Amino acid sequence: MIREKIIVQNYNPEWEQMFKSLEKALTKNLQDEIIRIEHVGSTSVKGMKAKPIIDLDIIIKDNEKTLKSVIEKLETLGYIHLGEMGIAGREAFKRTDLKTPITNPERKWFEHNLYLCKEESIGLKNHLALKKHLLENPLKVIEYSNLKEKLAEKFSDDIDRYVDGKTDFILSILKEEGIKNSESKLIETQNKIQNN
Repeated sequence: MIREKIIVQNYNPEWEQMFKSLEKALTKNLQDEIIRIEHVGSTSVKGMKAKPIIDLDIIIKDNEKTLKSVIEKLETLGYIHLGEMGIAGREAFKRTDLKTPITNPERKWFEHNLYLCKEESIGLKNHLALKKHLLENPLKVIEYSNLKEKLAEKFSDDIDRYVDGKTDFILSILKEEGIKNSESKLIETQNKIQNN
């Protein structure tokens, strides 16, 4: 198996515009079934160094009918449903190719990770708490950026060890934000499942 090299880049202001273009396309196709779409992860924090991959959470009401409908619509746009992957209330998806989401036959999209989250789900709480903390604490942004750079250099071809190296830092932030230890620990489990 060929492993892609992990590259952590300086913050790019285009990441916000990239998210907005994807948010617009997805909102148009999912319409009133969703509450909102959140830009999460490191690319959502100004000044943060990150892998150039946009993370987004599509938020829906805690309703199985809506969940099923939105999953079906995402599949018609070219996403493959991966299931909860260890995090209750948060469905993960992967893209079939560069044209996913299929909104225009000629359009190629940038790399992104898409999650479908029920309101109040643990996965969503964790994503939003981490983002909130980093937006409010510029020194943590520097510390986390430096950590990611060191990990990318040390484990440039091992995503599992790169992710493991970030886990304690993330868990410490979630603890500061009042997230229960039992809930925040699921991040570690999810990261191991996702990267295997």
